[in-house]
Amino acid sequence: MQNLRIKQLDKRDLGTILNWAANEGWNPGFDDADAFYSADTSGFFGCFDEDRPISFISGVKYGKDFGFVGLYICDPELRGKGYGKLVWDHCIKSLHGRTMGLDGVIEQQDNYARSGFETAYRYIRYAGISAVTSTDDKRIKRIDESTLPSLIEYDHKFFPPQRTPFLTKWLDPASQHRSTFCYTEDGAVKGYGTIRTGHDAYRVGPLFADDERIADSLFQALIGTVHGKEVHLDLPEPNAHALSLAEQDQMEPVFETARMYKGTAPTFPLGNIYGVTTLELG
Repeated sequence: MQNLRIKQLDKRDLGTILNWAANEGWNPGFDDADAFYSADTSGFFGCFDEDRPISFISGVKYGKDFGFVGLYICDPELRGKGYGKLVWDHCIKSLHGRTMGLDGVIEQQDNYARSGFETAYRYIRYAGISAVTSTDDKRIKRIDESTLPSLIEYDHKFFPPQRTPFLTKWLDPASQHRSTFCYTEDGAVKGYGTIRTGHDAYRVGPLFADDERIADSLFQALIGTVHGKEVHLDLPEPNAHALSLAEQDQMEPVFETARMYKGTAPTFPLGNIYGVTTLELG
């Protein structure tokens, strides 16, 4: 291929990336593109042979010190020829000087380690059929526009870098493909979670809560909206209560990634994270 070029992608290109991700079995959400692009409009790259896409990657910047690598995919017919490495090198250069994180699939973890990434812990994807119909907990409400500021403030406890543009889209109450519930007690937010429509199953994420009781109540409210449907939850393995939450609803592990960092790893309150927002953006 003589006409290879790497370019920064616009929002229209994200549809192609997410279709590729769906073909890999990663189960992206139907309307993830808007939220992803809002996180960092300069953080998505592709390698092209003229107009043919060859490989993709994202390197989303959060604040001044942190970046997250994701959506690293190469055309299956062209793997093993170095085309993925082209966008990888470009992405890593774009995040120079920052701590970098990623959620690596098993097949790529050795490659990431050779690039200086170290494993911190695992995320386990649990899958199961929702047997819940509803919740009568009056402290749990579906969010609206007036709720967003308090949720964004609460989210900052679990994801220290500011991500307001991303959350504004991710939590959009007007979306037809996602629902978000918050748990409020004595006027204070003490947990929230989102469920969205994926290509293969519904996905819960984030699921953040002050304790396991609140997390369980929120989880029941979320999966109660999709009774009889398959649900996926990506949870941090160090959180034993999150594992119990999934298993008590008869969910089973089906997929795993390693959370890996290059540089000083940020500190996240894993004991209060019952479901990651999205593996692609951290």
